[in-house]
Amino acid sequence: MTQLSGTPAVASPNLAGVPGSETLRISSLAAELRRAGRSIVSLSAGEPDFDTPEHIRAAGAAAIAEGKTRYTPTAGVAPLREAIAEKLERENGIRRTPDEVLVSAGAKQVLFNACMALFGPGDEVLIPAPYWVSFPPMVRLARATPVIVTTGLDRGWKVDPEGLRQHLTPRTRGLILNSPSNPTGAVYDKQELAGIAEFCVAHGLWILSDEIYETLCYDSAEAAGAPSIAGLDPEVAAHTVTVNGFSKTYAMTGWRIGYGAAPRAAIEAMEIVQSHCSSNASSVGQAAALAALTEREASRRAVTSMRSAFERRRGRLVAGLDGLEGVANRPPDGAFYLFSDVRGVLDSRGAGSSASSADDFCDWLLREHGLA
Repeated sequence: MTQLSGTPAVASPNLAGVPGSETLRISSLAAELRRAGRSIVSLSAGEPDFDTPEHIRAAGAAAIAEGKTRYTPTAGVAPLREAIAEKLERENGIRRTPDEVLVSAGAKQVLFNACMALFGPGDEVLIPAPYWVSFPPMVRLARATPVIVTTGLDRGWKVDPEGLRQHLTPRTRGLILNSPSNPTGAVYDKQELAGIAEFCVAHGLWILSDEIYETLCYDSAEAAGAPSIAGLDPEVAAHTVTVNGFSKTYAMTGWRIGYGAAPRAAIEAMEIVQSHCSSNASSVGQAAALAALTEREASRRAVTSMRSAFERRRGRLVAGLDGLEGVANRPPDGAFYLFSDVRGVLDSRGAGSSASSADDFCDWLLREHGLA
């Protein structure tokens, strides 16, 4: 056999400009320091620290005992898709049939499926900043270009139609909107969503609406849940992929169950993507998710308890950071994050010399003070 010199390339052009997850990097570093004997407080991963509610766990255990451990249809089992469609109409004002619902291995996979199905080379996708770390890489993996739309603390970390218009080009294909937001906690009200929706519909853009933190809202008229942009009217719904799941609301991060709801043509395209990468979401996870939606009183009690705990922690954290020199904060209206502007302390703490060194500041907090 002929001996060929060299070794195969490790990374393909598909990964050009696609970094690893910064959240997972910090989490890994925190775990490494713990193994070395350090005492570490980890606030890095977006994960509730509660157990999955007992009735949901019981449904998963029952599924295993009953042998429901085989492949399911790619789009998910029919009872779960029916329950999701009913939930969307009842709670969000979104009318979708079960065949307009796709169940995936977490909301992250729904977003990935949507990016791969709807965007491609030459397309541009608007992403308001600050943003969840995986939004731009997903767009790049689809060979499209993420276009960052900057917001600010003075605007509540929210984007508006004028801000989007400044970045609009003939290549703009879509918008990724996250409300309640990771990492800022910003929650868009119906009037704000209506302006964004009008802009997107007028320019023929897809809206990928990440609503995974929908039930975690505080101190506002949205306390019953953040409004859904697709629920505004049918024309907006025709341009929208609603992305949601069970990880945050029901403390089910490890079960890996999310869902997307969209016009049938978009769901069919997303289903093709999923059929070639993960086939289907966990059968056991789907059984547990069905219990979360159908055993509504038990779920309501559990969600209310967790939300109350998050709200208490939010109050304590806001009070603790209030007035801290060089740190600017805005109390988050939703989710379970507080996003601080630390540019005022970077120089004095030796963690960096400009706003672009926020990553260095986080590394410094972890290595010097054990806070991830």
